[in-house]
This record gives sequence, structure tokens and C-alpha cells, in this order.
Amino acid sequence: MQQNKLSEMVLRAALKRNTYYDSITLMSLAQAIKALSGVDEVGAVMATALNRELLQDSHMLPVAWLAQQETQAGPEDLLLVVRADDEAHAEAALTAAEQHLTARRGDTAAAGEAAALPVRSLELAVRRDASAKLAVISVAGEHAWLEAEQALRHGLHVFLFSDNVPVEQELRLKTLAVQQELLLMGPDCGTALINGVGLGFSNVVPRGSVGIVGASGTGMQQVMCLLAAAGQGISQAIGTGGRDLSEAIGGIMMRCGLAMLAEDAQTRVIVLISKPPAERVAREILAAARLDKPVVVVFLGATPAQFAPVASNIHIARTLTEGAELALALLDTKHAPVSVDEMVARNAAQLVQERARLATSQRYIRALYSGGTLCDEAMLLMSERVGPIASNIPLQPEWALQVGETFRGHTALDLGSDEFTRGKPHPMIDPTMRLHYLAQAAEDPQMAVILLDILLGFCSHPNPAAVYVHAISEARAKAAAHGNYLPIVVSLCGTVGDEQYLPAQKAALEAAGALVYESNAVAALAAAALVMG
Repeated sequence: MQQNKLSEMVLRAALKRNTYYDSITLMSLAQAIKALSGVDEVGAVMATALNRELLQDSHMLPVAWLAQQETQAGPEDLLLVVRADDEAHAEAALTAAEQHLTARRGDTAAAGEAAALPVRSLELAVRRDASAKLAVISVAGEHAWLEAEQALRHGLHVFLFSDNVPVEQELRLKTLAVQQELLLMGPDCGTALINGVGLGFSNVVPRGSVGIVGASGTGMQQVMCLLAAAGQGISQAIGTGGRDLSEAIGGIMMRCGLAMLAEDAQTRVIVLISKPPAERVAREILAAARLDKPVVVVFLGATPAQFAPVASNIHIARTLTEGAELALALLDTKHAPVSVDEMVARNAAQLVQERARLATSQRYIRALYSGGTLCDEAMLLMSERVGPIASNIPLQPEWALQVGETFRGHTALDLGSDEFTRGKPHPMIDPTMRLHYLAQAAEDPQMAVILLDILLGFCSHPNPAAVYVHAISEARAKAAAHGNYLPIVVSLCGTVGDEQYLPAQKAALEAAGALVYESNAVAALAAAALVMG
């Protein structure tokens, strides 16, 4: 049936020679064009061999059209592909895509100025603006390390969004960065906030006194947003990339960021964020954190007992929410930290009412996450209360989903992991993939609750509530067809300053019947409470 549908559609393409756009721009473009009437699917990629292979796997590679080109498309060329209902919609979508890119790039050169040529190398960019202090790199992983090294040798801090950089190159780059007294944020660094400017997936938060160094983009976003909701701001938020605290890298960039914040006059409290690090690296980071300033350490799931004794200035938190609470308390001695369990207790009556509406056959949690660290945090808390959580990023090897399995008992999927995003937009940008899994979960009569994270801010979907309100209604209708009631729990991360406007998103989701929490930890415990006896 699906193959018949594809054969009835029109596939059209455009090739822009020697034209480069970073992956964030191309993911945003694909999401915007896909929303147009009559458009089924969009591909906007640099024409590398891997990207062409991914297009082919998705039945999106215009093989005959590419064969007609005078020269083969290569990594330096932008390939736009549209699958649409008919010729008119396909051509309109390609025109809109080119207009979108032209408008984004803009005409920055003055009239008659020869500098109108686009900047196509790091060296040219540095010559154009000698005052630049930071390079943002988002090219294919096999090329990213070389661009990052060139930036470091030009004296630039680096925000390295690219993934698939070999660990050996990461170690080499970070060693060079330390020698140059520079930051190498990444690879696979999703979030940073430097001097009030957000990089990658970030949120609009006030300037303030809390400095963050994090090996998790969504973990940093969660803490920043919780602090902003309490009226506190961020001095700097330095990303390290997810492998920084591995045995192979040794926490090089976290130690570097920690040292910088220790010297920063605006920073009064420092927060360190990571999934569980290698044990040796964790102890070395804690040793480096013996500063005159208070340091909150969020190594997900870690407790003070695991690292006793620690210096009196170091405060260890198990969850991101507890880390934000501790930072607030250290800034304001009158602020008493509120435990995550206490936050859940505030909604106990509502959760009891929701649980009472479930059928006895409804037993399982299905968590569909776009943030890997948020998924880890949810699994940590839920598994302590309901038992094993099957996952593509399992907390224990025996909980791993097998090939061909989508759900098994209680299940949490990280839909932002590499196997789901190769050649496709991240679910924070384009919710299509997650909507597919949401619809699939709703078909299971044993499913008791769906847990979603929705992150607002730069690069994320411009109005996620508009999409998920409809999806929630459809999921509830499917459950009702089985005679079941379906609670939807949402972990909503954002601020009032974000373009999507947190209060409006929350109100729309709650109006659709979702239980919305701004703390991911509280959302996870609420989901667990719905299936506990």
C-alpha cells in the first residue's frame, strides 16, 4: 500500500553547486517546506555519498535526474528533493525552498562591493572579520575535525555541533584547545550560551549569576529554564559534548570550563551536568571542583554517598531539577530546596483521579523522548518505581530493545539518537517521526500512559503545541476505541522569552487534556504514579 502511494507521487530535485549550509539550517528548511500543502517529504542535504544513500533508503533519491547532470553531485553541492502530490506542488515547494535559503543568507555586501561573494572558507571568514572570537561548525563529521583544528589555530573558540567525529580526533582537538587556552565545545555539542548569545538548541534566559558546564544539551536547557522560571539567570553555559567525561577523553573540557567559571566575576554558583561519567573521571572532576565558589554537581543518579568525602563547597544532586533547586538555595539562603517527590505530591489528587479511570489491563508506560539526557533521567526515576524500562539507550544491557522490537513492557525511546536521525530532522525540529510512534503506542490496549518531552527555544519547532494537541486528541480517540482512557504526561522545557512562549504552549496542551510539568523529573514520577498500585 505504501509503495503504491509513493509511485503515484512526483519527485523533483534541484542542485545548487558549491553552496554550503549547516545541518541546523537544512533541518529547519526541510521542516518548513514539508508543512506546505501537497508536500509529502523533503530532503535538503549536502550531496555526500552517505546522504545520497540515506535519500535512497527513504525512496527520495532522484537517480535518473542525477544521472542527467553534467558532473556528479558531490559533498560541496546542496541537493534539494521534494516528493509531492503533483508537479505543481513539487515545483512550488522547490521555489519556496530556494526563496527561503536566499532570504536567510541575505545580501550583506554593500552596493557595488566585491565582497558580495559568499564566504566559503574559514580563512576568508577570519579575513572578513578579524574581531571574531568564536567559530560555529556544523559540517559532516568526517570533515568537522579539520575545520575545528583550523579555527583553533586561528585563535577561535569552537562550538562543534557536528557528530560522528572520531574519538581520537576529539582528544587531539581538546588537547590543542587547552594549549591555546580556548574552548572546544563538542563534538556533538547541542547547546551553549556564551555572553548571553544562545548557540544550537538554546532558550531565552536572563543574564545572571549561575554558570553551567554540561555534557548534555537538553540537560543544560532543563536547568537553565528551571532557574529562569525562578527569576535567576545564567552567566555562561559551556557545552562539552557528550563524550567529554568518558574514560577516553577524561573530562578535558569540563575541567577547562570549570576553571574559566571559577575566574568569572559574574558567576557566583557553578553547575556541572552529565550523564554518569567514568568513575575515574568523576573523581578528577570533583577534585577540580574544590573552589572558593559553591559547585552543584549533577551526575545523573549520583548521590553524595558515592563520592564521600567531598569538599564542603560541592553539592551533589541526583536529578536536573534537584540541581536547579540546590543552585537556587545557594544563591539565596532563604530559598529552601523542594524535593522532586514533594513536587509530585502537590498533584497527588489529580494523579489518583487519572489512575482510577484506567482499565485493569492498562499497565505500561510508553515514553517518547527527543532529549537523550531527559530520557535517561526519566528511566532512572521510573525504573526505581515500576521496574525495568526497555529502551534503545538502556540503563542496563538486558533492558535493551531487540532488533525489530518497538515496545516491550515499560518502554522509553530516545528518538533523537543517531539511529533515528540519520538523514532526517531531529524530532525537536520536525515531530513527524515521534507522531508516528505516538500513533503506534496508542494502538496498544495495555498501554497506560504516554510520556513526552517538548523543548522550546532556538531551532526547535515554532509551535509544537499546534501539532501535539491534534496528535493527543487522535491518540485518546484510538484508546477510547479499545474502551480505554489515556493519560498523556508532558515534560515541557522552555521560558516566557522563547519564541514559542511557554505559557501559551502549556495552556494549549492542558486544554487538550495533557498533564504538563516544567520539571522532567516530576513528569517522569507522575507517569510512574499512574501505573503504580
